[in-house]
Amino acid sequence: MYEIRHIGDPVLRTPAEPVTEFDRELRRLIDEMFQVMYAADGVGLAGPQIGVGKRVFVYDIVNRKGHVVNPELTIDDPEQIVAEEGCLSVPSKETGKPLYAPTPRAAGVTLRGFDRLGRPITVKARGMLARCFQHEFDHLNGTLYVDRLPKEERRRILLQTP
Repeated sequence: MYEIRHIGDPVLRTPAEPVTEFDRELRRLIDEMFQVMYAADGVGLAGPQIGVGKRVFVYDIVNRKGHVVNPELTIDDPEQIVAEEGCLSVPSKETGKPLYAPTPRAAGVTLRGFDRLGRPITVKARGMLARCFQHEFDHLNGTLYVDRLPKEERRRILLQTP
């Protein structure tokens, strides 16, 4: 079983590589990512968060469950919505639970990529699902939600991490 990597681990700051093989190993990785995400009470998990530098993430939020390989994200509605956001890779040193902060995200997005068998997928999203897609897509590019926070808020969060 994979372990969730925490802020400070270089894999979280390294852009992930495209997946080139849609094989049994990829299908096993996706299945294990769901297991890790559920065990941690998460709603999304990207490859780098478990030390796998591949462009893949899984999600299960607001009655929508899925995965995407080699995603591309398009902003459909750039209106910035600020809402509480946390991350399994940014835990509290005291509780081990994700630390939350008001984080701006675009209101609507379109996610395009491939499923585990290499078939194209497209998902339009708004609200929490759009937030989740943007959060996980950021992970694939070496970005954490704290990077989107104002300096003082980012400092407040980072002082609480291990």
